[in-house]
Amino acid sequence: MDPTYGLVRRCPLAASPPRSPARPARPQRRPQPTRQAPRPPVRPMRPRRPRWAMRAVTTLSVVVLASAGIGHSVMASLDADIARVDPFKDMKNRPAAGHGMNVLLVGTDGRDQVTERERRKYRLGGAPCHCTDTIMIVHISADRERATVVSLPRDSYAEVPPHVDETTGRQHAAHPIKLNAAYAEGGPQLTVRTVEDMTHLKIDHYLEVDFITFMRTVDVLGGVRVCTAQPLKDSYTGLNLSPGTHTLNGGQALQYVRARHVDGASDLGRMKRQQRFLAALIEQVSANGVLLNPIRFRDVTRAVLGSVRADTGFGTDELLDLGRAMRNFSPSSSEFTTVPIGQLAYPVKGIGSTLKWDRARSDQLFRSLRDDRPLEPPAPPKPKPRGPVPATVEVAPAQIRVQVENGTGTAGLARRMDAALAATGFATTHQPVTAPRHDVRRTVISYDPRWDRSARSLAAALPGSEVRAVRGMGPVLRVTTGADFKGQVRTVRADDPAPQGAAAVVRGDESVC
Repeated sequence: MDPTYGLVRRCPLAASPPRSPARPARPQRRPQPTRQAPRPPVRPMRPRRPRWAMRAVTTLSVVVLASAGIGHSVMASLDADIARVDPFKDMKNRPAAGHGMNVLLVGTDGRDQVTERERRKYRLGGAPCHCTDTIMIVHISADRERATVVSLPRDSYAEVPPHVDETTGRQHAAHPIKLNAAYAEGGPQLTVRTVEDMTHLKIDHYLEVDFITFMRTVDVLGGVRVCTAQPLKDSYTGLNLSPGTHTLNGGQALQYVRARHVDGASDLGRMKRQQRFLAALIEQVSANGVLLNPIRFRDVTRAVLGSVRADTGFGTDELLDLGRAMRNFSPSSSEFTTVPIGQLAYPVKGIGSTLKWDRARSDQLFRSLRDDRPLEPPAPPKPKPRGPVPATVEVAPAQIRVQVENGTGTAGLARRMDAALAATGFATTHQPVTAPRHDVRRTVISYDPRWDRSARSLAAALPGSEVRAVRGMGPVLRVTTGADFKGQVRTVRADDPAPQGAAAVVRGDESVC
C-alpha cells in the first residue's frame, strides 16, 4: 500500500485539477476544524536491539537450561548403575577431616569381561591377582580449582591393622605387608584403613576401576595422545612405542600404564607414565569440551561408571560437583607427585623387597593436602656447572644397579671403577669382583634386554665402552673393566630426575605433549 494514501486529501495545499477548462472552478470551502485526540508527547527513540542478538540470547538461555536439565537427568540415571561398596563400614578412630575432597582411586587387575582377542593382543593372560595394580590419592581443592594426584607405590611397606581375611574369613592381627596386598586380604575397607593409617589423611570417597573400564573410557574419548623422547618396549605387556607422538586406544593405553619392565626404574618408572597419562587424559577431556557437552559427557560417564565401584556416599550430587570442578581444570591446574621414598629395597622377612617411605617428607606432603595447599613447586634450575656439561640420559643413575668386575691384571682397577661410578650417582654394589678373563682391552657393559634404557644411560657415563645384551641377567648391570679405563666417569643426569627422598612435583602442562 502507498504510504501517502489518505494524506493528500487532508492536505490543505493540495487541489484537484479542473475537470473542464470551460467550467469555472468552484470556490474552495474553508476547511472546518475537526476534533482530534491529543497526541502523546514525543519521546526520544531508543536504539533498537538487533534481532540476531535477541535470538542469540534466547537460544543460549534455552540451551543452558536444557543442558542443565539433561545433565542432571543423565547423572540421576547413571547413579543407579554404579556398583556400590561400603569401604567405611564400622571404621573408628579415623583421621580428622581436612579441607577439600580426597578420593582414593584404586585400579584393580580385574579382567573378567576382557575378550579372548583382547587378552592375546594386549598380553592380559593369566589369572587376576585380586589386588590393586594402581593406588592414587586424588585431592580436589575446596574451591574446585585445583587437583593434586599422589601416587602410592604398590610395593610400599605397610602395616595393616587387625582385620578379618575377606577370602578365608580368618581373624588376622596387625602385620607387615605390601600395600597392594591389603585389597586381597580385606578388600576396599582394609585398603582404606591402611592408607588412612599411613597418611593420617581422611579419605572422603572411594573409586575402583578395572582393566575393562579403563580401556572403554579411552576408546570413548577417541584415544589419548602421549609422547616419548625414547623408545618404550616391554616384552611382558607388549608395549612397543617408537620416539614421537602416539594416539593410544584403550588396549594400547593399558599397556602404557602397566609396563614395568621398560627399564630399571620398574614400578617408579611406571607411576611416572601413569601420571603423564592422567595429565594427557585431563588435557584431552578439557580440549574436546566433553564436560560441556551433555551427550558426550553421558557417553564418557557411562563408559567410566559401567563397571566402576564407588562408596555409597558418592552419588549424583557428588558426580555433578566433580563434573563442575573438572570443567575448570586444565593441565596447568593439576599437579602430580609420588610419595617420597626413603629406601628403595627395604627387605621384609616373608614378604621380600619393599619400598619404605621417607616418613618426615611424607608427613609434610600429606599435611599440605590436609591444609588444602598446593604442593611445593619443583626446585629452581641449578646454575650451569663450570666444568663439562653432564650428559642427559633416560634413567637416573640412582635407579641403575651396577656390579663391577676387573677384567685386567691391574690390581684395584675395579675398585676405582666402582668408586667413580658411585661418586657419579650410580647404585653400585660396593663389592667389586674379579672377572674370569684378565685380558679385556675394552670395557664391557652387560645387561638384560629388558633394561636396555638403563644400559644406554650407563654407557653414556662410560664413553667408548662395548654394550652387550645377555638374557636372564635381571636388573643388575655388569661392568667389566678393560685396559682402556683411565679412572674417569662422565657425569650424567636424567631428563626428569626424581631425587630419592624428595617429592618431585610435576605440573600437568609439563607432562603433556
